[in-house]
Amino acid sequence: MHDEPFEARNELEQKLLAAMSGELSSDEFMQELMAGQVFIPVKDDEDSGIKGFQRTTRATPLVVEDEGGASVMVVFTSPERALEFLEDVPGYSGGLLAEFTWILERIQPGIAITVNPGLEAGIDVEPAIITRMIELMAARAPRN
Repeated sequence: MHDEPFEARNELEQKLLAAMSGELSSDEFMQELMAGQVFIPVKDDEDSGIKGFQRTTRATPLVVEDEGGASVMVVFTSPERALEFLEDVPGYSGGLLAEFTWILERIQPGIAITVNPGLEAGIDVEPAIITRMIELMAARAPRN
């Protein structure tokens, strides 16, 4: 998709490149991802009159099907990273920045997550790993 090499523009991208080069373990990167913020493309509200403006309180994230028919939620390490990908996805020109844990609290079981699809620096997070991340997050939650 891009001709120029991928250069990290934020801390999460630095960690992603470190994980891809083997400087950071997969588990360490997942910890960083859980502590980080990502950009979630959301479906445009057709009636808003303002491109990228959501009138509804429910954001519909971009979920695609992989080759095997499994559902995969699409997220990016920054809004800029999503621009080229979203050119080919009608109805998704806006989005929101959210903590990755916010996604984990709301994701449906069995859905994978792809970070930066189509870019040199990207990663797929399988449903089993997402389940493990949710369990880890629950274990860290303060008990009342």
